[in-house]
Amino acid sequence: MILNDDDTIAAISTAIGEGGIGIVRVSGKEAVTAVEKVFKNRKGLPISKRRSHSIVMGTIVDPNDGSEVDEVLVSVMRAPNTYTREDVVEVNCHGGSMALRRTLGLVIAAGARAAEPGEFTKRAFLNGRINLAQAEAVIDIIRSKTDVALKTAMGQLGGGLSNKISAVAETVTEALVQIEAAVDFSDEDIDVLPVEGLVSMLKDSLGELERLLTTSIKGRILKEGIRTAIVGRPNVGKSSLLNALLRADRAIVTPVPGTTRDIIEEIVNVNGVPLCLMDTAGIREADGEVERIGVELSRRALKISELVLCLIDGSKDVGEEDLALIGEIDTGAAILVINKSDLPQAPSVREIRLPESFKGQVEISALTGAGIGALEKAIEEIFFGGELDASDTAVITSVRHEQLVSNAAMRTREALSLLCTGQPEETISIVLRDVIRDLGEVTGESVGEDVLGRIFSQFCIGK
Repeated sequence: MILNDDDTIAAISTAIGEGGIGIVRVSGKEAVTAVEKVFKNRKGLPISKRRSHSIVMGTIVDPNDGSEVDEVLVSVMRAPNTYTREDVVEVNCHGGSMALRRTLGLVIAAGARAAEPGEFTKRAFLNGRINLAQAEAVIDIIRSKTDVALKTAMGQLGGGLSNKISAVAETVTEALVQIEAAVDFSDEDIDVLPVEGLVSMLKDSLGELERLLTTSIKGRILKEGIRTAIVGRPNVGKSSLLNALLRADRAIVTPVPGTTRDIIEEIVNVNGVPLCLMDTAGIREADGEVERIGVELSRRALKISELVLCLIDGSKDVGEEDLALIGEIDTGAAILVINKSDLPQAPSVREIRLPESFKGQVEISALTGAGIGALEKAIEEIFFGGELDASDTAVITSVRHEQLVSNAAMRTREALSLLCTGQPEETISIVLRDVIRDLGEVTGESVGEDVLGRIFSQFCIGK
């Protein structure tokens, strides 16, 4: 997708369906003209004569037959103080798919074209209002699953990560300038290469890049959530635990073993950490084909999970199936959850020896809710050391960013090694240019059209 400055684009920017309001957004040089062709205001000046950032009430009218489509409010915002830095008009319709689609169709017929996914935000980037890392934060805001994830994404939109990246790039650029100056004066008998100062600059840059890389796990978890499997023998309370964590009756709970036959997936906010919960069928020797398939799905969920909540019934003696399942858990992190703490506990529960994959055990009652808070705290402790802080706005939440920063750190180490061993300045210069290019791809200063296409294709139409 290549930006054409002469294009005026339009799209529905709110979710399709019934609601209080729906918005058709139009951006480009002819935005005001296109809307004015299909808008009849009640009184006063036409929208082309209205001041920027004003709202006028009127009606969308089909110019072909004069029929009225919807009563609307039209917002007029003139460049450059808009989201795209172009003229933007937003038609605020009544929420409903037919009114929105008719309005959009009329605006397109009046001279606009249908916007592509993410094209409004892409124009904001290409017109210099935001950098690429900030543009990517927009989709993180839309997809945020918890308040902490939203705060992190807002920090990114405010420039938290890109400011750090730009600062490192500036330091590396300064080092490159000094090294290239040494190349320029290489024919003269003058020592112009301050090695100690350059080493200090590059070490500081490397330290900052490495610190950013340590945030990538936290960032990915906040963005995508932790894949969490609830496993155990039949009728130990897995579905009850799911319901307790959700604070809602999502899964069917009965005293009949084998009630859950398929994977039930839900996302729950645990102290700011999104858990992608998978309630699985009880793992045991299957009785019949349907249960066999359910058990197989449970074992697959076990293998792909980053966190396993392994339930046992604390009111009953630990059986061979319990021990076999505990021994089978060897990926990710695991917590032994001893359920039914509201009942007398079997002595054998205290004698279980846990593999290294287990990070602790918690006693709960999924029926009464006792211990659920302690379980949530234990999960937070495993992944964030008990401290989940959204005040740090410089967090890597993108695999693309992580790879680029990792590459930049690797090349910075290489440049340091070359510098400390007295290698030619030309060689060091090449490596530092690669560092600057990697960092520029994060903020969008050096990025190809193919990368932009992949990034903005993830956006919804209208954003």
